[in-house]
Amino acid sequence: MRVAHRRSATVRCLTALALGMLALTGCSTDDGPAAATASGTSAAPAPSPDGTSPTTTPTGTTPTGTTPTGTTPTGTEPSGTAARWAGTKQFVQIDDARTADGRTYLSVRPAQKKPHPQFEAWVIVPGEGPYTEVSMAEDAQVLLSVPLGDAKHPASYAQADFVGRLTARPSSDRALLGYDLSFDGEGRVTRVQSLYTP
Repeated sequence: MRVAHRRSATVRCLTALALGMLALTGCSTDDGPAAATASGTSAAPAPSPDGTSPTTTPTGTTPTGTTPTGTTPTGTEPSGTAARWAGTKQFVQIDDARTADGRTYLSVRPAQKKPHPQFEAWVIVPGEGPYTEVSMAEDAQVLLSVPLGDAKHPASYAQADFVGRLTARPSSDRALLGYDLSFDGEGRVTRVQSLYTP
């Protein structure tokens, strides 16, 4: 009788311990990359970039890090922030692009996209806050549509051609453009696709 009583008491203790661990795990405040979901070009518009969106990074503290040249450009967060996007897809604006040390770097921030009310196109709702510099993988795919590309449907372009086309546009025009970015496990961009905007 005592042995059965001890076993049931042990089972109750282990059950309580397991439930306590589950509760602690469920209360974590760090959404991390697992909370981010893909936002395809045919999906509904992404919610606001204030940290509530599953396709944006949470706002708050910025991890330490620097750009490849050892300095952080004015108006951008340190590049270590991009590691939060590792393994995710993000919808962003790209303010600037550059090539250094054989690698392409993009200055990005989360934004929103909404279906155009009259055309089969997108309306870009600019995000707020600083831009984050991210690097592109060497073999990253670039797909561009009008107005950055030459046609309504996405076509493949070289990274250098993309940088040239983007930087040739005035910054006021860049604010009206939006991109779906895919990141690898190290936070590097593996795919850039511009959205068709009239």
